[in-house]
Amino acid sequence: MTYWTSRFLGATALLSTLLAGAAHAEVAELRISQQFGIGYLPLQVARNKGLIEKHAKAAGIDGLKVSFVTLGGGSSTNDALLSDSIDIATGGVGPFVAAWAKTRGNFDVRGIAAVTALPIALVTTNPAVRTLRDFTAKDRIALPSAKVSIQAVTLQIAAEKEFGPGQHERLDPLTVSVKHPDALAALASGKSEITAHFGAPPFQQQELALPQARRITDSYEALGGPVTLNVAWAKASFRDKNPKVLAAFVDALREADAFINANPAETARIHLIEDQGSADEALVLSIIREPTAKFTVAPLNTIKYADFLFRTGQIKTKAESWKDLYFPDLHTEAGS
Repeated sequence: MTYWTSRFLGATALLSTLLAGAAHAEVAELRISQQFGIGYLPLQVARNKGLIEKHAKAAGIDGLKVSFVTLGGGSSTNDALLSDSIDIATGGVGPFVAAWAKTRGNFDVRGIAAVTALPIALVTTNPAVRTLRDFTAKDRIALPSAKVSIQAVTLQIAAEKEFGPGQHERLDPLTVSVKHPDALAALASGKSEITAHFGAPPFQQQELALPQARRITDSYEALGGPVTLNVAWAKASFRDKNPKVLAAFVDALREADAFINANPAETARIHLIEDQGSADEALVLSIIREPTAKFTVAPLNTIKYADFLFRTGQIKTKAESWKDLYFPDLHTEAGS
């Protein structure tokens, strides 16, 4: 073997090694979507305390940059995920299940973990409305994304219970897509066409303090028990290429959940720093301490949403169990 042949083969081997390492390298930046409210509390704690970076470093990934993108609803969240503008989507079960069903056999989107289980309530300031049957064509019900958001799907489930089979879309013509803070402001003004809001904590609690406000129904009532509000989901390709980063994300959520349950007062202060909303500390703390609030990565009753969407023809793929909706990493949890 000549000197130059030896140098060439050595360089080729080195290049192959570098390329192999690059092929298996995980992302240097993790881009996560979020929305508004206490429903994203574990993410807020994880961001405040650098928990994702901490667990990534423990897994051998030093210097991971974690960025958060605030989006207004489920439709924009799924668009961002499918266009690779974000790596991990977080939001309501409704848009998550829609993405899961739509991407079977191509992007294969699945759930990574549950984020929170909190009741979401339909609140109205119209004194004439005391049940779902009292809404008229003059009312407008604000929610994050018409047809798609967990609020929209929960409203359909409640409408079917109230009006009967085949009537799940009865109130859909009254819904408008509005961000939670803007819907709160509209109700508080008393001058908007919006007379109701299917929101989330803490907005619904703030709205219930308004004159003539009342709760019409909530997700726990509509689905017959505690149900996950927000979920984190991703493409299968991202999970396959970034197993350590994804595991760090879930481990960070677990640590955040433990912190929330052990330190509700400090958690309330973190929420006010990270969310920069209009709720006061006492209100946030009361929501965190509510027995109905569940901070766990285990999904609760998400299969009920998937069953409803399939039965009503809104998705084309049936989930045989909750495990169909989530990556195998989560299957050891006592989910539903």
